[in-house]
Amino acid sequence: MSAGGGTKAVVAALGANLAIATMKFVAFALTASSSMLAEAIHSVADSGNQVLLLVGGKRASRAASPQHPFGYGRERYIYAFIVSIVLFSVGGLFALFEAWEKLQHPHGIEGPWWWVPLAILVGSIAAEGFSFRTGLREARPFRGGQSWVSFIRTAKQPELPVVLLEDFGALIGLVCALFGVSLTLATGSGVWDALGTGLIGLLLVGIAAVLALETSSLLLGESAGAEDLARIEAALTSDGTRIIHLRTMHLGPEELLVGAKFSVARGATGEQIARAIDDAEARIRSAVPSARVIYLEPDIPRSEQRGDPAIR
Repeated sequence: MSAGGGTKAVVAALGANLAIATMKFVAFALTASSSMLAEAIHSVADSGNQVLLLVGGKRASRAASPQHPFGYGRERYIYAFIVSIVLFSVGGLFALFEAWEKLQHPHGIEGPWWWVPLAILVGSIAAEGFSFRTGLREARPFRGGQSWVSFIRTAKQPELPVVLLEDFGALIGLVCALFGVSLTLATGSGVWDALGTGLIGLLLVGIAAVLALETSSLLLGESAGAEDLARIEAALTSDGTRIIHLRTMHLGPEELLVGAKFSVARGATGEQIARAIDDAEARIRSAVPSARVIYLEPDIPRSEQRGDPAIR
């Protein structure tokens, strides 16, 4: 994973979640609050997810092999998809199960440690806010002029959307937990604690679903973004070449496959065609450095083929 791909944001989130998980488990041990247990498991799941993202980035950096000639860039997408499964199962479903259990046997928060969950939740909001701010700062160079929603949907670096959604979800989840714990303390009814836990579960399931949809699209193979596609087209046609068709696909966040069929003049020699292909490849790589694998096929335009069917 490149440094620009969000490593700093992932490491910041990992450090924050490990510290927060420890504090939440302490609060649960002292108060038996289901919201605190759900939040603790949520933080453990998030920590595991950040480790998965780091492992995926490391494995994706391996050199291409005969068995995988296009390299291992998509490992980052695979590990990001696994993250969505972990968030759904470990985080979301556990929280929903815990909420159901608490509704069956509600109990308030009593004893001298009643204040601990409130203090830890407030401190956790501050720590998650710092992590979220780091993620936003790391994502801005990649976002350009897009809205944040558009960036989440179109980003090719999976780590940044994952960290941003996890941190955003963690902040909302902490507010839900604070809501449940505060009303439980105020009313003495554990039902509010269970409701806060249920809200956390629904939130995590929703975020996991969004991550699964976005990363599955990347796994299937997404084309270059509109800006890169325009640059490739401009590079190909800058010498008057006509594009018959153009296909692109991301082999990884920073690796792009480009395939194109372009026109050549009838009667062009093999040497002239080879030189045209080499020049076109050089222009494409100069315009879009991430275009690592380029396949160009010359063809005669339909109008010049004297009735022969065009090869599409």
